[in-house]
Amino acid sequence: MARAFAKISFTPDVQAVQTEMGSRTAYRAAELGETEEALLGDAEQTFIAERDSFYQATVSQTGWPYVQHRGGPVGFLKVLDERTIGYADFSGNRQYISVGNLRGDGRVSLLLMDYPKRRRLKIWGRARAVDERSDPELLVKLELPDFRAPVERGIVIRVEAFDWNCPKYITPRYSQREVEALLEQARRQPVTADKPIPRALGTGALPLTISGIRQLTPRIRAYELRHAHGEPLPDYRAGAHLRVPIELPDGSVTSRAYSLTDAPDDAECYRIAVLRLDDGEGGSSALHAGWRLGTRLNVDAPDNYFPLHDDDRLALLIAGGIGITPIKAMAEALAARGADFQLHYTGRAPQEMAFVKELQRRFADRCRFYFSQVQSPTRLDVSALLASVSADAVIYVCGPTRLIDAVRQTAHRLGIADERVQSESFV
Repeated sequence: MARAFAKISFTPDVQAVQTEMGSRTAYRAAELGETEEALLGDAEQTFIAERDSFYQATVSQTGWPYVQHRGGPVGFLKVLDERTIGYADFSGNRQYISVGNLRGDGRVSLLLMDYPKRRRLKIWGRARAVDERSDPELLVKLELPDFRAPVERGIVIRVEAFDWNCPKYITPRYSQREVEALLEQARRQPVTADKPIPRALGTGALPLTISGIRQLTPRIRAYELRHAHGEPLPDYRAGAHLRVPIELPDGSVTSRAYSLTDAPDDAECYRIAVLRLDDGEGGSSALHAGWRLGTRLNVDAPDNYFPLHDDDRLALLIAGGIGITPIKAMAEALAARGADFQLHYTGRAPQEMAFVKELQRRFADRCRFYFSQVQSPTRLDVSALLASVSADAVIYVCGPTRLIDAVRQTAHRLGIADERVQSESFV
Protein backbone atom coordinates (compact mmCIF):
# COMPACT_ATOMS: atom_id res chain seq x y z
CA MET A 1 0.00 0.00 0.00
CA ALA A 2 1.50 3.33 -1.09
CA ARG A 3 1.69 6.40 1.16
CA ALA A 4 -0.06 8.50 -1.49
CA PHE A 5 -3.10 6.22 -1.25
CA ALA A 6 -3.04 6.19 2.56
CA LYS A 7 -2.79 9.96 2.90
CA ILE A 8 -5.74 10.50 0.56
CA SER A 9 -7.94 7.75 1.96
CA PHE A 10 -7.20 7.57 5.68
CA THR A 11 -9.03 10.69 6.84
CA PRO A 12 -9.50 11.34 10.60
CA ASP A 13 -12.91 9.64 10.49
CA VAL A 14 -11.43 6.60 8.73
CA GLN A 15 -8.60 6.47 11.26
CA ALA A 16 -11.13 6.57 14.10
CA VAL A 17 -12.99 3.56 12.71
CA GLN A 18 -9.72 1.70 12.15
CA THR A 19 -8.87 2.32 15.80
CA GLU A 20 -12.26 1.04 16.92
CA MET A 21 -11.94 -2.10 14.78
CA GLY A 22 -8.32 -2.85 15.72
CA SER A 23 -6.65 -2.33 12.32
CA ARG A 24 -5.14 1.11 12.94
CA THR A 25 -1.69 -0.17 13.94
CA ALA A 26 -1.31 -2.19 10.74
CA TYR A 27 -2.20 0.74 8.48
CA ARG A 28 -0.47 3.58 10.32
CA ALA A 29 2.95 2.67 8.89
CA ALA A 30 1.65 3.38 5.38
CA GLU A 31 1.17 7.06 6.27
CA LEU A 32 4.67 7.72 7.61
CA GLY A 33 7.28 9.55 5.57
CA GLU A 34 7.08 11.75 2.51
CA THR A 35 4.42 10.98 -0.08
CA GLU A 36 6.00 9.28 -3.07
CA GLU A 37 5.22 10.16 -6.68
CA ALA A 38 2.51 7.85 -7.99
CA LEU A 39 4.04 6.30 -11.12
CA LEU A 40 2.21 3.64 -13.09
CA GLY A 41 4.50 0.66 -13.53
CA ASP A 42 4.43 -2.02 -16.21
CA ALA A 43 1.83 -4.08 -14.32
CA GLU A 44 -0.53 -1.13 -13.93
CA GLN A 45 -0.09 0.07 -17.51
CA THR A 46 -0.75 -3.39 -18.93
CA PHE A 47 -3.80 -3.85 -16.73
CA ILE A 48 -5.25 -0.47 -17.78
CA ALA A 49 -4.66 -1.17 -21.49
CA GLU A 50 -6.56 -4.48 -21.27
CA ARG A 51 -9.77 -3.01 -19.83
CA ASP A 52 -12.97 -2.47 -21.80
CA SER A 53 -14.79 -0.69 -18.96
CA PHE A 54 -14.34 0.97 -15.59
CA TYR A 55 -16.30 2.82 -12.92
CA GLN A 56 -15.68 6.52 -12.30
CA ALA A 57 -16.76 8.56 -9.27
CA THR A 58 -16.97 12.36 -9.29
CA VAL A 59 -18.10 14.89 -6.65
CA SER A 60 -21.02 17.27 -7.20
CA GLN A 61 -21.37 20.87 -6.01
CA THR A 62 -23.66 19.63 -3.22
CA GLY A 63 -21.08 17.08 -2.04
CA TRP A 64 -22.90 14.04 -3.35
CA PRO A 65 -20.76 11.38 -5.07
CA TYR A 66 -21.77 10.25 -8.54
CA VAL A 67 -20.57 6.90 -9.92
CA GLN A 68 -20.74 6.26 -13.65
CA HIS A 69 -19.86 3.20 -15.71
CA ARG A 70 -17.63 3.94 -18.69
CA GLY A 71 -17.22 1.37 -21.47
CA GLY A 72 -15.73 0.97 -24.92
CA PRO A 73 -13.41 -1.24 -26.94
CA VAL A 74 -10.45 -2.86 -25.19
CA GLY A 75 -7.81 -0.19 -24.76
CA PHE A 76 -10.13 2.84 -24.88
CA LEU A 77 -8.68 3.92 -21.53
CA LYS A 78 -5.19 4.96 -22.57
CA VAL A 79 -1.93 5.41 -20.67
CA LEU A 80 -0.38 8.67 -21.87
CA ASP A 81 2.63 8.50 -19.55
CA GLU A 82 3.58 7.16 -16.11
CA ARG A 83 1.29 9.64 -14.37
CA THR A 84 -1.40 10.37 -16.93
CA ILE A 85 -4.30 8.37 -18.35
CA GLY A 86 -7.23 9.45 -20.48
CA TYR A 87 -10.17 8.38 -22.58
CA ALA A 88 -12.44 9.64 -25.31
CA ASP A 89 -15.84 10.68 -23.96
CA PHE A 90 -18.48 9.41 -26.38
CA SER A 91 -21.91 10.94 -26.83
CA GLY A 92 -24.44 9.32 -24.47
CA ASN A 93 -27.71 10.29 -22.82
CA ARG A 94 -26.63 13.95 -22.71
CA GLN A 95 -27.16 14.38 -18.95
CA TYR A 96 -23.51 15.50 -18.56
CA ILE A 97 -23.46 14.85 -14.81
CA SER A 98 -19.83 13.68 -14.65
CA VAL A 99 -18.62 16.43 -17.00
CA GLY A 100 -20.53 19.05 -15.01
CA ASN A 101 -19.10 17.78 -11.73
CA LEU A 102 -15.57 18.02 -13.14
CA ARG A 103 -16.03 21.75 -13.82
CA GLY A 104 -16.35 22.37 -10.12
CA ASP A 105 -14.15 19.64 -8.70
CA GLY A 106 -11.61 17.72 -10.78
CA ARG A 107 -11.10 14.93 -8.26
CA VAL A 108 -12.06 11.47 -9.52
CA SER A 109 -11.79 7.91 -8.30
CA LEU A 110 -11.66 5.02 -10.78
CA LEU A 111 -12.26 1.33 -10.15
CA LEU A 112 -10.92 -1.02 -12.84
CA MET A 113 -12.13 -4.62 -12.68
CA ASP A 114 -10.84 -7.89 -14.11
CA TYR A 115 -13.66 -10.23 -13.11
CA PRO A 116 -12.33 -13.49 -14.62
CA LYS A 117 -8.99 -13.17 -12.80
CA ARG A 118 -10.54 -11.48 -9.72
CA ARG A 119 -8.31 -8.41 -9.80
CA ARG A 120 -9.12 -4.73 -9.26
CA LEU A 121 -7.13 -1.54 -9.43
CA LYS A 122 -8.20 1.68 -7.70
CA ILE A 123 -6.96 5.01 -9.07
CA TRP A 124 -7.31 8.52 -7.64
CA GLY A 125 -6.61 11.51 -9.80
CA ARG A 126 -7.51 14.99 -10.99
CA ALA A 127 -9.38 15.13 -14.28
CA ARG A 128 -9.89 17.78 -16.92
CA ALA A 129 -11.83 17.86 -20.16
CA VAL A 130 -10.20 18.65 -23.52
CA ASP A 131 -11.79 19.21 -26.92
CA GLU A 132 -10.82 20.20 -30.45
CA ARG A 133 -10.55 23.83 -29.50
CA SER A 134 -8.55 23.50 -26.27
CA ASP A 135 -6.12 20.71 -27.19
CA PRO A 136 -6.73 19.03 -30.58
CA GLU A 137 -3.42 17.10 -30.55
CA LEU A 138 -4.18 15.51 -27.20
CA LEU A 139 -7.71 14.66 -28.27
CA VAL A 140 -6.34 12.79 -31.30
CA LYS A 141 -4.30 10.57 -28.94
CA LEU A 142 -7.49 9.57 -27.15
CA GLU A 143 -9.63 8.85 -30.19
CA LEU A 144 -10.30 5.33 -31.45
CA PRO A 145 -10.18 5.23 -35.24
CA ASP A 146 -12.18 1.99 -35.54
CA PHE A 147 -14.94 2.97 -33.10
CA ARG A 148 -17.85 4.79 -34.70
CA ALA A 149 -19.48 6.45 -31.68
CA PRO A 150 -19.10 10.26 -31.85
CA VAL A 151 -16.45 11.75 -29.55
CA GLU A 152 -17.60 14.87 -27.72
CA ARG A 153 -14.48 15.48 -25.66
CA GLY A 154 -11.52 13.81 -24.01
CA ILE A 155 -11.03 13.30 -20.28
CA VAL A 156 -7.41 13.47 -19.11
CA ILE A 157 -6.57 12.29 -15.59
CA ARG A 158 -3.42 13.11 -13.65
CA VAL A 159 -2.86 10.15 -11.32
CA GLU A 160 -2.42 11.09 -7.66
CA ALA A 161 -2.47 7.58 -6.15
CA PHE A 162 -3.39 3.99 -6.94
CA ASP A 163 -3.79 0.75 -5.05
CA TRP A 164 -4.36 -2.90 -5.95
CA ASN A 165 -7.28 -4.41 -4.07
CA CYS A 166 -7.45 -7.98 -2.80
CA PRO A 167 -9.51 -10.56 -4.77
CA LYS A 168 -11.75 -11.43 -1.84
CA TYR A 169 -15.49 -11.35 -2.67
CA ILE A 170 -14.94 -10.64 -6.38
CA THR A 171 -17.35 -12.92 -8.25
CA PRO A 172 -15.83 -14.13 -11.55
CA ARG A 173 -17.81 -12.91 -14.56
CA TYR A 174 -17.09 -13.20 -18.26
CA SER A 175 -17.89 -10.95 -21.18
CA GLN A 176 -19.33 -12.32 -24.41
CA ARG A 177 -15.91 -11.96 -26.03
CA GLU A 178 -14.24 -13.91 -23.20
CA VAL A 179 -16.87 -16.66 -23.29
CA GLU A 180 -16.50 -17.04 -27.05
CA ALA A 181 -12.71 -17.31 -26.66
CA LEU A 182 -13.09 -20.02 -24.00
CA LEU A 183 -15.56 -21.94 -26.16
CA GLU A 184 -13.25 -21.75 -29.15
CA GLN A 185 -10.37 -23.01 -27.01
CA ALA A 186 -12.50 -25.91 -25.77
CA ARG A 187 -13.54 -26.83 -29.31
CA ARG A 188 -9.89 -27.10 -30.32
CA GLN A 189 -9.00 -29.48 -27.49
CA PRO A 190 -8.54 -33.07 -28.72
CA VAL A 191 -11.05 -35.55 -27.36
CA THR A 192 -9.28 -38.28 -25.40
CA ALA A 193 -10.48 -41.04 -23.18
CA ASP A 194 -10.28 -40.36 -19.45
CA LYS A 195 -7.36 -42.04 -17.76
CA PRO A 196 -8.21 -44.12 -14.69
CA ILE A 197 -7.46 -42.42 -11.39
CA PRO A 198 -4.44 -44.17 -9.82
CA ARG A 199 -4.55 -45.91 -6.46
CA ALA A 200 -4.40 -43.87 -3.27
CA LEU A 201 -0.84 -43.11 -2.20
CA GLY A 202 0.49 -43.06 1.35
CA THR A 203 -0.46 -44.60 4.69
CA GLY A 204 -1.36 -41.53 6.78
CA ALA A 205 -4.67 -41.16 8.64
CA LEU A 206 -5.75 -38.01 6.77
CA PRO A 207 -7.34 -38.77 3.36
CA LEU A 208 -6.94 -35.97 0.82
CA THR A 209 -7.99 -35.47 -2.78
CA ILE A 210 -6.31 -33.13 -5.28
CA SER A 211 -9.07 -30.66 -6.14
CA GLY A 212 -7.14 -28.02 -8.05
CA ILE A 213 -3.92 -27.59 -10.05
CA ARG A 214 -2.56 -24.25 -11.22
CA GLN A 215 0.59 -23.52 -13.23
CA LEU A 216 2.26 -20.58 -11.46
CA THR A 217 5.45 -20.49 -13.56
CA PRO A 218 6.91 -22.79 -16.23
CA ARG A 219 8.36 -25.01 -13.46
CA ILE A 220 6.11 -24.34 -10.43
CA ARG A 221 2.64 -25.77 -9.92
CA ALA A 222 0.22 -25.04 -7.10
CA TYR A 223 -1.96 -27.86 -5.77
CA GLU A 224 -5.19 -27.63 -3.76
CA LEU A 225 -5.85 -30.54 -1.41
CA ARG A 226 -9.23 -31.18 0.24
CA HIS A 227 -10.53 -33.84 2.60
CA ALA A 228 -11.61 -36.85 0.57
CA HIS A 229 -14.90 -37.04 2.51
CA GLY A 230 -15.61 -33.32 2.69
CA GLU A 231 -14.69 -32.97 6.37
CA PRO A 232 -12.84 -29.98 7.90
CA LEU A 233 -9.06 -30.27 7.79
CA PRO A 234 -6.80 -30.18 10.87
CA ASP A 235 -5.62 -26.72 11.91
CA TYR A 236 -2.09 -25.51 11.32
CA ARG A 237 0.00 -22.37 11.84
CA ALA A 238 1.90 -20.33 9.25
CA GLY A 239 5.25 -21.98 8.53
CA ALA A 240 3.80 -25.50 8.64
CA HIS A 241 4.49 -28.18 6.04
CA LEU A 242 2.73 -31.25 4.73
CA ARG A 243 4.62 -34.47 3.99
CA VAL A 244 3.09 -36.09 0.91
CA PRO A 245 3.59 -39.44 -0.86
CA ILE A 246 4.94 -39.55 -4.43
CA GLU A 247 5.09 -42.55 -6.73
CA LEU A 248 8.42 -42.74 -8.58
CA PRO A 249 8.78 -44.09 -12.15
CA ASP A 250 9.94 -47.49 -10.86
CA GLY A 251 6.71 -47.91 -8.86
CA SER A 252 8.21 -47.26 -5.44
CA VAL A 253 6.68 -44.61 -3.19
CA THR A 254 8.72 -41.88 -1.51
CA SER A 255 7.68 -38.73 0.34
CA ARG A 256 8.57 -35.05 0.33
CA ALA A 257 7.65 -32.16 2.64
CA TYR A 258 6.13 -29.02 1.10
CA SER A 259 5.16 -25.84 2.95
CA LEU A 260 1.54 -24.76 3.11
CA THR A 261 1.44 -21.54 1.14
CA ASP A 262 -1.64 -19.82 2.61
CA ALA A 263 -2.49 -18.37 6.00
CA PRO A 264 -4.47 -20.89 8.08
CA ASP A 265 -7.90 -19.35 7.46
CA ASP A 266 -9.52 -22.03 5.29
CA ALA A 267 -10.49 -25.23 7.09
CA GLU A 268 -11.52 -26.89 3.82
CA CYS A 269 -8.34 -26.61 1.73
CA TYR A 270 -4.57 -27.02 1.99
CA ARG A 271 -2.39 -25.42 -0.70
CA ILE A 272 1.19 -26.25 -1.62
CA ALA A 273 3.46 -25.19 -4.50
CA VAL A 274 6.05 -27.51 -6.02
CA LEU A 275 9.10 -26.56 -8.08
CA ARG A 276 10.04 -29.22 -10.65
CA LEU A 277 13.76 -29.95 -10.37
CA ASP A 278 14.88 -31.70 -13.54
CA ASP A 279 18.33 -32.41 -12.10
CA GLY A 280 17.16 -33.40 -8.62
CA GLU A 281 16.41 -36.77 -7.05
CA GLY A 282 13.24 -37.22 -9.10
CA GLY A 283 10.59 -36.57 -6.45
CA SER A 284 9.34 -33.25 -7.76
CA SER A 285 9.42 -34.44 -11.39
CA ALA A 286 7.42 -37.54 -10.47
CA LEU A 287 4.93 -35.42 -8.54
CA HIS A 288 4.41 -33.10 -11.54
CA ALA A 289 4.00 -36.09 -13.85
CA GLY A 290 1.77 -38.21 -11.60
CA TRP A 291 -0.46 -35.88 -9.60
CA ARG A 292 -3.68 -34.82 -11.29
CA LEU A 293 -7.23 -33.87 -10.36
CA GLY A 294 -8.80 -36.61 -8.28
CA THR A 295 -5.54 -38.19 -7.10
CA ARG A 296 -5.99 -39.60 -3.58
CA LEU A 297 -3.35 -39.15 -0.88
CA ASN A 298 -3.25 -40.49 2.67
CA VAL A 299 -1.04 -38.18 4.77
CA ASP A 300 -0.33 -37.17 8.34
CA ALA A 301 -1.56 -33.85 9.72
CA PRO A 302 0.65 -30.81 9.02
CA ASP A 303 3.77 -30.37 11.13
CA ASN A 304 5.70 -27.19 11.86
CA TYR A 305 9.44 -26.75 12.41
CA PHE A 306 9.33 -23.10 11.29
CA PRO A 307 6.73 -21.43 13.56
CA LEU A 308 5.84 -17.75 13.54
CA HIS A 309 6.15 -15.73 16.77
CA ASP A 310 2.97 -14.53 18.49
CA ASP A 311 3.99 -11.14 19.93
CA ASP A 312 4.16 -7.66 18.36
CA ARG A 313 7.83 -7.69 17.32
CA LEU A 314 8.57 -6.80 13.70
CA ALA A 315 8.94 -9.82 11.42
CA LEU A 316 11.62 -9.59 8.74
CA LEU A 317 10.71 -12.16 6.09
CA ILE A 318 13.40 -13.18 3.55
CA ALA A 319 12.67 -15.62 0.74
CA GLY A 320 14.79 -17.03 -2.05
CA GLY A 321 13.19 -18.82 -4.99
CA ILE A 322 10.64 -21.48 -3.99
CA GLY A 323 11.40 -20.58 -0.37
CA ILE A 324 8.59 -18.06 -0.75
CA THR A 325 6.05 -20.78 0.08
CA PRO A 326 6.10 -20.62 3.92
CA ILE A 327 7.06 -16.92 3.84
CA LYS A 328 3.86 -16.08 1.90
CA ALA A 329 1.76 -17.84 4.53
CA MET A 330 3.59 -15.89 7.25
CA ALA A 331 2.97 -12.56 5.52
CA GLU A 332 -0.73 -13.32 5.21
CA ALA A 333 -0.99 -14.41 8.84
CA LEU A 334 0.85 -11.31 10.07
CA ALA A 335 -1.33 -9.02 7.96
CA ALA A 336 -4.50 -10.71 9.25
CA ARG A 337 -3.57 -9.97 12.85
CA GLY A 338 -2.36 -6.43 12.13
CA ALA A 339 1.31 -7.16 12.89
CA ASP A 340 4.20 -5.27 11.31
CA PHE A 341 6.44 -7.05 8.80
CA GLN A 342 8.75 -6.58 5.83
CA LEU A 343 9.09 -9.11 3.02
CA HIS A 344 12.20 -9.37 0.81
CA TYR A 345 11.93 -11.85 -2.08
CA THR A 346 14.89 -12.65 -4.33
CA GLY A 347 15.09 -14.81 -7.45
CA ARG A 348 16.23 -14.94 -11.05
CA ALA A 349 13.34 -13.20 -12.84
CA PRO A 350 9.68 -12.41 -12.10
CA GLN A 351 8.40 -15.02 -14.55
CA GLU A 352 10.28 -17.76 -12.68
CA MET A 353 9.11 -16.73 -9.19
CA ALA A 354 5.82 -17.83 -7.66
CA PHE A 355 3.28 -15.35 -6.27
CA VAL A 356 5.13 -12.17 -7.34
CA LYS A 357 2.06 -10.39 -8.72
CA GLU A 358 -0.14 -11.50 -5.85
CA LEU A 359 2.34 -10.20 -3.28
CA GLN A 360 2.77 -6.94 -5.20
CA ARG A 361 -0.99 -6.50 -5.25
CA ARG A 362 -1.64 -7.35 -1.61
CA PHE A 363 1.46 -6.04 0.17
CA ALA A 364 2.96 -3.45 -2.16
CA ASP A 365 4.17 -1.23 0.69
CA ARG A 366 5.78 -4.10 2.62
CA CYS A 367 7.50 -6.06 -0.17
CA ARG A 368 10.73 -5.63 -2.05
CA PHE A 369 11.75 -7.85 -4.95
CA TYR A 370 15.22 -8.60 -6.28
CA PHE A 371 15.85 -10.09 -9.73
CA SER A 372 19.35 -11.29 -10.58
CA GLN A 373 18.84 -12.27 -14.24
CA VAL A 374 17.00 -9.35 -15.82
CA GLN A 375 18.21 -6.46 -17.95
CA SER A 376 18.75 -4.23 -14.90
CA PRO A 377 19.46 -6.71 -12.09
CA THR A 378 18.94 -5.89 -8.42
CA ARG A 379 20.49 -7.85 -5.58
CA LEU A 380 19.56 -8.28 -1.96
CA ASP A 381 22.12 -6.62 0.32
CA VAL A 382 21.83 -8.84 3.39
CA SER A 383 24.27 -6.76 5.47
CA ALA A 384 22.45 -3.49 4.86
CA LEU A 385 19.07 -5.09 5.45
CA LEU A 386 19.93 -6.71 8.76
CA ALA A 387 21.75 -3.63 9.98
CA SER A 388 18.64 -1.51 9.42
CA VAL A 389 16.03 -3.56 11.31
CA SER A 390 14.92 -2.88 14.87
CA ALA A 391 16.84 -4.48 17.71
CA ASP A 392 14.03 -6.89 18.60
CA ALA A 393 12.93 -7.91 15.08
CA VAL A 394 12.53 -11.63 14.41
CA ILE A 395 14.16 -12.74 11.16
CA TYR A 396 12.76 -15.58 9.05
CA VAL A 397 14.66 -16.86 6.02
CA CYS A 398 13.74 -19.67 3.66
CA GLY A 399 15.43 -20.63 0.42
CA PRO A 400 18.76 -21.93 -0.88
CA THR A 401 21.46 -22.86 1.59
CA ARG A 402 23.71 -20.01 0.44
CA LEU A 403 21.01 -17.45 1.28
CA ILE A 404 20.39 -18.94 4.73
CA ASP A 405 24.13 -19.04 5.43
CA ALA A 406 24.52 -15.42 4.36
CA VAL A 407 21.73 -14.31 6.70
CA ARG A 408 22.97 -16.35 9.66
CA GLN A 409 26.60 -15.31 9.23
CA THR A 410 25.67 -11.64 8.84
CA ALA A 411 23.39 -11.79 11.88
CA HIS A 412 26.20 -13.33 13.96
CA ARG A 413 28.63 -10.62 12.80
CA LEU A 414 26.12 -7.90 13.75
CA GLY A 415 25.55 -9.40 17.19
CA ILE A 416 21.99 -10.54 16.50
CA ALA A 417 21.03 -13.36 18.84
CA ASP A 418 20.69 -16.79 17.23
CA GLU A 419 17.15 -17.23 18.55
CA ARG A 420 16.04 -14.18 16.57
CA VAL A 421 16.99 -15.89 13.27
CA GLN A 422 14.67 -18.70 12.16
CA SER A 423 15.35 -20.63 8.94
CA GLU A 424 14.11 -23.41 6.74
CA SER A 425 16.13 -24.76 3.82
CA PHE A 426 14.86 -25.19 0.27
CA VAL A 427 16.92 -26.22 -2.77
